Amino acid sequence: MDLRSAVRGLGVLLLSLATGLPALVALPLVVVNCLLVVLGVGIFVLPAAAAGLHRWTEWERRRAGRHLGVQVDPIGSATGFKQVLRSPVTRRDLRWLVVHALFGVVVGLLGLVATIGVPSALVSLALWPFIPDISLLGVHPSGWGNAIVLAAGQIVLAGALFAWGVPPLARAQARVSLRLLTPPESEIEAQRLAERVDELAETRAGALEAHGAELRRIERDLHDGTQAQLVSIALRLGIAEKAAAEDPETALRLVREARGGAEEAMAGLRDVVRTLYPPILADRGLAGAVSALGARCAVTTEVSVGDLGEVPAAVEAAAYFVVAESLTNVAKHSGAERATVVLTREAGELRVEVGDDGAGGATEGRGTGLTGIRQRVAALDGRTSVHSPAGGPTRIEVALPCGF
Repeated sequence: MDLRSAVRGLGVLLLSLATGLPALVALPLVVVNCLLVVLGVGIFVLPAAAAGLHRWTEWERRRAGRHLGVQVDPIGSATGFKQVLRSPVTRRDLRWLVVHALFGVVVGLLGLVATIGVPSALVSLALWPFIPDISLLGVHPSGWGNAIVLAAGQIVLAGALFAWGVPPLARAQARVSLRLLTPPESEIEAQRLAERVDELAETRAGALEAHGAELRRIERDLHDGTQAQLVSIALRLGIAEKAAAEDPETALRLVREARGGAEEAMAGLRDVVRTLYPPILADRGLAGAVSALGARCAVTTEVSVGDLGEVPAAVEAAAYFVVAESLTNVAKHSGAERATVVLTREAGELRVEVGDDGAGGATEGRGTGLTGIRQRVAALDGRTSVHSPAGGPTRIEVALPCGF
């Protein structure tokens, strides 16, 4: 006999009795709710009642899962009136309520018998001479010998029920609840797909927003920088052309100024191109580019790069951006003395981890660039996690799928 298993099972059965009796009471209330729906009043009552029932069934699912050692994922419930009527979750919850009102009460009563069987036998054996209505195993004792035999029989039966009946009954109760309340695999897959679609829609919106902001920045840089410089060059060359015959020195000076302006415009264009795809990535690869970022960082930075294999250009650019933005944050905001950058390739994903020993407390939306990192990573269907408790340290982890 496994005493621990029997005690755990007894707790499950007694709790099933404690919830089965309210389930019996709830069944008429379900009928009343249906009548209210027919009368038109249930449109206000039904969603709240369904939400309360679902919270109850979710608690029962978790309880059954813990007893069976099965991981139970939460299931969302419908909210609106029409959604409640059409939702398979509502139908499962109601089906469980009916079954639990019957099966839960029955197994709970058996658990109660196993609990009080032995103590009641001993009490009845001691009191039967003084209380004529006392019975043992449903029989009124006719003498001490008969009373002792009946009490021993009740103790044996109750003990056997406790030792060998309670554990399988508890497992059966948990399995019934779990089976009734767990959606089929097809529904789980459909829910996952729906959640995935929502996630991709949100990711796409963020990517479009980030892309639009990037285009506006490039347009602003070209308009305010390169375009203005090219206009100035054109004006100088036009004036130089007119002055070439009458004032060669002025024309030569303007040509020199135009040449200087052309060099500045070329530098500006290189800066714009560098933000699109840093040339250092093409020249030195991701490992060399990240090492260069670590060497240029104002904070002492240790860079560790594993065997990355072939990485798509878009993933390389995103990883470079993550490291560059993170090290910029370290230098500007963290007050750290040391930083680390680790790049690895695991299970088809490029993993980037940037950490520092600074003050921590990094949050999105406060000029730290974390929002930009998250959006750029999400655009490639990657994941970003930021661990930065107050007092530090800070660790940014990014996983980028490499597509193969």
